[in-house]
Order: sequence, then structure tokens, then C-alpha cells
Amino acid sequence: MIEIDLEEEKKAIAREYKELLRISYQTLTDSDKKLIRKAFDVAVEAHKDQRRKSGEAYIFHPIGVAKIVASEIGLGATSIAAALMHDVVEDTDVTIEDIEKKFNPKIAHLVEGLTKISQVKKDMNISMQAENFRKMLLTLNDDVRVILIKIADRLHNMQTMDSMPDYKQVKIASETLYIYAPLAHRLGLYNIKTKLEDLGLKYTEPDVYKDIVSKIKETKEEQDEYIKTISAVLKKSLDEEGVEYTLKGRPKSIYSIRRKMAAQNVTFDEVYDKFALRIIYKSNLHDEKFLAWKIYSIVTDHYRPSPSRLRDWISSPKSTGYEALHITVMGPKGRWVEIQVRSERMDEIAEKGYAAHYKYKQGATEESGLDTWLNLLKEALESSETNAVDFVEDFKMNLYAKEIFVFTPKGEIKSLPKGATSLDFAFSIHSEIGIKTRGTRVNGKLVPLNHELKSGDQIEIITSVHQKPTVNWLDYVTTSRAKNKIRNVLNENTKKIAEDGKELLTRKLKHLKITINENVVNELVNYFKLKTSLDLFYRAGIGSIENQQLKDFAAQKSNTLMNFFKNKIKRSPNANPEEINKPVLNSNYDMLVFGPEQDKLDYKLSSCCNPIPGDDVFGFITINEGIKVHKKDCPNAIALQSNYAYRIMLAKWIDSSQQEFKAILKITGMDSLGLTNELTKVISNNMHVNIQSISLSGEAGIFYGQVAVIVQNNAILKKLIDNIKKIDGIDKVTRVYTN
Repeated sequence: MIEIDLEEEKKAIAREYKELLRISYQTLTDSDKKLIRKAFDVAVEAHKDQRRKSGEAYIFHPIGVAKIVASEIGLGATSIAAALMHDVVEDTDVTIEDIEKKFNPKIAHLVEGLTKISQVKKDMNISMQAENFRKMLLTLNDDVRVILIKIADRLHNMQTMDSMPDYKQVKIASETLYIYAPLAHRLGLYNIKTKLEDLGLKYTEPDVYKDIVSKIKETKEEQDEYIKTISAVLKKSLDEEGVEYTLKGRPKSIYSIRRKMAAQNVTFDEVYDKFALRIIYKSNLHDEKFLAWKIYSIVTDHYRPSPSRLRDWISSPKSTGYEALHITVMGPKGRWVEIQVRSERMDEIAEKGYAAHYKYKQGATEESGLDTWLNLLKEALESSETNAVDFVEDFKMNLYAKEIFVFTPKGEIKSLPKGATSLDFAFSIHSEIGIKTRGTRVNGKLVPLNHELKSGDQIEIITSVHQKPTVNWLDYVTTSRAKNKIRNVLNENTKKIAEDGKELLTRKLKHLKITINENVVNELVNYFKLKTSLDLFYRAGIGSIENQQLKDFAAQKSNTLMNFFKNKIKRSPNANPEEINKPVLNSNYDMLVFGPEQDKLDYKLSSCCNPIPGDDVFGFITINEGIKVHKKDCPNAIALQSNYAYRIMLAKWIDSSQQEFKAILKITGMDSLGLTNELTKVISNNMHVNIQSISLSGEAGIFYGQVAVIVQNNAILKKLIDNIKKIDGIDKVTRVYTN
């Protein structure tokens, strides 16, 4: 039992409170300080008997959240007060009415929004989890500050969850990577986004995280020296030109290093741009652009730039409000270095996002990129036709989407997400134009409505009063705005057909002894690979769902094994999922055991990541195909663990002596005489490895190979890869996940 010194704890709480006032980004007036003090007193009193899992007084959490809100997000006294009280209604006897009486309707409104977000999270099944995300996102309609405080709450929880059980850490970290980090990114909170991503990686892939952290520490001294060398050269020229500036070195985040390693199949040492230099210059608004390009000229006088990697977000700011010039140059020792050029104003917006954006907006008349995005977002949120999972996936796609910049016939610039089509562009101009679009011209040439746009394209929309959207249009667009507008128009006709279809479907299922309800509808939507229940009923109404298909569905639904799976999952949240010890089993049993009770169940290996024995894996209960086994670092793992937590099963390999698995290796190197012979000899000489297929080719001195091998487990595969790497001329051997 840890003994707590209450007097010392009170002093620590007082210190934290003073620190909160000291670090506030905005200037606090006396009345602001009184308001914050009042909120602090309410929170201290409300949480006085509560402690966190770590044993510390609960009040440290709301103070921690308020500190993030005050300094890192940069909100004012109202938001700081709401952050201090964000848990009092959910966890104590204090009511929203009490807060409104003691404070004001604004603070009460923020606390109520935060309370609503927290209330739907206990024992969640899949649709409830996605529904919870949807409800949280809908608060953007009321007051974006609710989301900003919620992001601060999530960051503080991520920073302080070491005392939680592993399975909870993975669930919370997956949710963070799935929805909170993209939200922080979209609201311009880049520092917070980076922290959330790094912490997310720490708990979802702890070994990878520790490995990268240790390697960063090993190379820190060398990198610091390298940055000093470049800085010294640039300082001399910048000083000579009379530029007022500060220079900062910034290491690449752990998560972005990991992402690059995975995307490019490279090792830590092969990630070259592991750090960036930032030049932050003083300037008035009038000279900002001129000075940025002057600094560009100074930098490129010394270091050769890569033209393909120049990013000019000063002429065309990102829709998050982000402005900067990013130059990638070839530094000393032949290493690429990214140099970011920003004015002090741009830097403040990049660091503080939303709050700084509005600080500088005061007095400006034109709408900024962030305003436009928030308005489009609110428009997208108004449509609740789609099911919750599709809604969240669609929303998420818009959060991280890269941008392209295109032009109207009059030369006005428009920002659209990468992958947007000419029909998306029509809807971005105005929904009435979109609905009446008959054709589109890109750069003067007639193109299909689903033509994918590229930066620099100029688009002309041809309209007709007789034109109406068709169902196919939903496949022609990628943006939420266009999809929602098309759905709204289609729904007027579709709803009538869907109503008839629902009645027809209910009758047909009744004959098959199935009562229609929300779960059955969701299963049917998934079974027919549709998007929404409306799609299902509409297809039933137009007769495209045949009786035999419904009979097949009914037969599958009655499968007793699936019922067993569902019962197992309903019990699993109450169990304590500790690490499963390796049991001694006869080799006739399945290769994996599942859940805390070490059950031996049928399963399939997922094709998206092709796990083999020895890989860290988990089981996922599908609706139609039983248990699918995924690697823990599968590209789909984060979304599954976040959105479908209650359908995740712990899984562990138990016996790999009798079963064999296929793995595909991609090999590159320098072509030389006898290399093919040497390669096949090395593979053949490895015990317990059989070659299933081999494809080799050479081009201008470069050797390419793809080998499919049959192995019993991961250890054998790793040994084989190491042996292939030792062959003279071999450059890289990577395992790929495509059959």
C-alpha cells in the first residue's frame, strides 16, 4: 500500500494551478483568473475523494487537461474553466444546472458537450463505438471548442495510462490513432497530433517504438553535429542579408519514421530525412511572402534543392490554415534535409492551430481555409443517412486527405482532397450546379464525370436544367459534401421504393423464420456488401435481391459455430485477458489458441497481412467468415481494434511443428554471374524451407526476384532472410503481403 502525504499533495496541486495560469497562451485578465479559480475550486471539491488508477489524486487529471488547453491549444478562460470541470458532471453529484447557476450558459454548454461525449463508452459493441465517434464529431456543429478540449483530454490520458492493463492500452491507443490524431491534424494542432501518434505507437507496437527511440538516442549526437554544420553556413548568409530569424532543429517524429519504414520497406538507417531545420523569420504582413522567397534563395545558394519536393504553402495555404515553405535540399555527406521557412505569424498558427488562426483573423473579412473546412464539415455532419461506421470512415478520409489546388474558368483557385473528381469540383462550387451537371471539361477537353483531378487543372462545368443525379453518381465522387447532396436528391425517390422494399424483405425473412431488427439489417448490409440499410431496402424494392440469396443468408445465420463465437465475445470484456501461457498440445490440434480460456477454434488467416506462426497476432470475429487472424501490425489493425473492440480476440500460436505456411520474399540486388544459382542454393540448403515458385529478372545491371517459400514459422523465415542478405550483391530482402 502506497502511503500518501496529504500535505505534500495539496502543495503539489497548488503548484500545478499556479503553473496553469503562468503558461496560458492568451493574456488572462483579473476576471479571467477569478473565473478559472472558481472552476478550480468546484473541480477540487467535486473530485476530493477520487483517485486515478496510478493512486494520485484525480484532480491532477483535469488540471493536466486544462494546462494542455491553455498552453498547447491556446484557448481562453472559458475553455480552461470547462476543461477543469470536464469530468464533474459524469463522475460526481454536480449537475449541468449547478454549473450554469455558478458560472454562465457558455461554460455549462461546453461541459455538457464533453459529458455527452463520455457517456456512451461502457461495454460498447461495434455500432455503438462508431456511434460514439459520430456523436463526438457532431458536437463540432455546436462548438468546436468541445472537440479541442476532448483532444486535450485524450492527450493527457495517453500520457498517463501506464498503470492500465495492456488490452485497455491497445484499445485506447488504437482509437487515438484512428480518430483523435487525424482530428488534431485537421484542426492544425501539429504538435499535439505528433504526440498522439508517438504515444499511439508506444502502446500498439511497443517493441518497434522502443527500437526506434533507442536508435534515435544512439544517433542524436551525430545528428546534432550535422544540424550545427548546416546552421552555421545558413546563419552567416542570413545575418549578412539582415534577416531577423531564429533557427531550430527538429527531429522527425517516431511515428512518421515508423510509417516511412513500413511504406518504403526500409530500415531505420535508410530513412534519410530524420530531421528538419526550421527558419522562423520576423516580418510584417506585407513583406512575408517576399522574405520567404528571399530565404529560399539564400538556402539554395548553398545547398541544391530537389525540385520535386518543394512545397509552397504560402501562395496556397493548406485548408487547415497552415502556411510555410518546405524545401528539401542535399546537405553535406549526400544526405537530404528538409528546411521549413515560416514567419512568426505562420509559426504561431502551425503550433497553436485553431486558437492562433482566430487571433490573427480578427479584423479580416475574407473566409480562411479553416473556416471553409469547418463549414463544409458541418454540412457533411448534417447528413445522418449513412450508418455510423461508414460515416466515421468517410469523415476520417476527409481528415487526412492530401490536397490538390485547381482553378475555375475565371482563374479562381479551389482546394480539393486528393482523389477528387470533376463531379466533386461541381459540387464544391455549389450544390445546385453539382445536381445539374451534364458534363465537365478539364483543361479544355471533355472528360467523364469521374475524371480524377490533378493540381493545376482548370475545370469547366456544363449544366442542364433537365439533368438529375443517378445512383451511379455516388461512385463518381469522393467528397462527403458531394455524396450527401447526391444522396439527398436520390433519397426523395429512393425512400418510397425503400419503404416498399423493407415491407417486402420483412415478409420474405418471416418465411425463413428470421425477425427483422437492427442487427439483422446490419448483417444483411454486410452480407450483400452494401453501404447502408437504405441501399438494402432499395435493392429489395427494385427486386435485385433474389429469394435464393436470402435463403443462403438464412442458412449461414443459423450456423451454430458463429453463435458460439458471439457468446464468447460477449463474455470476454468481463474476463481478465492476461498473456496466454503456451500449453503442451497434440499436433493434431489447431495452430492457435484464442481468448483467456485458451480455446481451440476454427480460423482463417487474413489475406491483408498473411500471418505465419511466430508473428504477433489477434483474432477478429467477422460476420460471414468466422474468425480471421491478423498480424498486430497489419495495416487494418488500428481501425479494427478501435472500431470493433468487442469483436477482437486474443490469439497465440501454440504449436508450429506440423503445419506449413507460404511467405513471399522480394529480393533486389546487383546482377552478377551465378547470382541466381547462389540464391537457389541458399534457399534449398535451409532446413524446413521449400520453394513454391521463383521469378527472377535483370535489367541494366539490377537484379529483381520474387520467391514464394513454404516455411513452418517466423523464426525459420527470419533465418532464411538473413542468409539471403549475406549473398554477395544482394541489396534488400523484404517480406511482402500480396499473393
